[in-house]
Amino acid sequence: MEKKKMPKYVGGQAVIEGVMMKGINTVVAVRRTDGKIQVKRLKENSFGWLEKIPFIRGFFVLLKAMIIGMEALSYSANVSGEEEITKKDMIISILLAFLFAIGGFGVGPMLVTKLFNIQNEFWFSLIEGIVRAFFVILYIWVISLFKDIKRVFEYHGAEHKTVYNYEDGKELNVQNAKQYTTLHPRCGTSFLIITVFASIVVFSITGALGFTTIWEKVLTRIILLPVVAGFAYEFQRFTAKIIHTRFGRILAWPGLALQNITTSEPDEKQLEVAIVSLKYALKEEFDGEEIVEV
Repeated sequence: MEKKKMPKYVGGQAVIEGVMMKGINTVVAVRRTDGKIQVKRLKENSFGWLEKIPFIRGFFVLLKAMIIGMEALSYSANVSGEEEITKKDMIISILLAFLFAIGGFGVGPMLVTKLFNIQNEFWFSLIEGIVRAFFVILYIWVISLFKDIKRVFEYHGAEHKTVYNYEDGKELNVQNAKQYTTLHPRCGTSFLIITVFASIVVFSITGALGFTTIWEKVLTRIILLPVVAGFAYEFQRFTAKIIHTRFGRILAWPGLALQNITTSEPDEKQLEVAIVSLKYALKEEFDGEEIVEV
């Protein structure tokens, strides 16, 4: 059997007392109460060809990431000694996330902007985008005040440092990972703020096309959310490719700035978990669950 080629780029997600990493396969590693690290390979479902069509794939990639992210979060809660998360809890959480996306990100900012009685569609979409950005930043700032979320944000920082360590071609270890920043251009936090700018473009176009009544605006904000996500996904991929240029850094700045809230400097123990997660994600033959002593 031919070995898979090592990926050029890797990525992950912080969970409760752990990190999920995607390399050759997808793995979640969690620090147990006894200090050991428990690792498990996660099975991923695929949307097939829908994940390959530009400006459409972004929504399906995001949906897949949300589903496997909830599985990783459930596993981390159980292993770390937190309250058990059942499949029912996961389904409810995903539904609530969709409702928040539709209400808090899609329709809510539009209804607030409607109060200003702005007639020009471009200015309406621009102000709506500013309100949407305010909602996003306020939400992230509020949850960052919770102690448990602060821990997750530290693991988020550990994930980014480990990804940088790997993609820089250096040996994966704590000392190497420590030298990197916690801010990464392919982060989901950056994706959130990019969707704000994408929504300004998309909803300006729908307004110019004549969708201007309150119900038309509500429907376009709901129906076109996948389009906004797809547009943002393509933009983020483009930005990540040119991040080493001055223009790329300018484009990435808003997302990186927001990561100052969603990432924190991790300690060495947290970096150990992220490194173990990535090392196992790069093991083609790993297909199960293991307990690691570091």
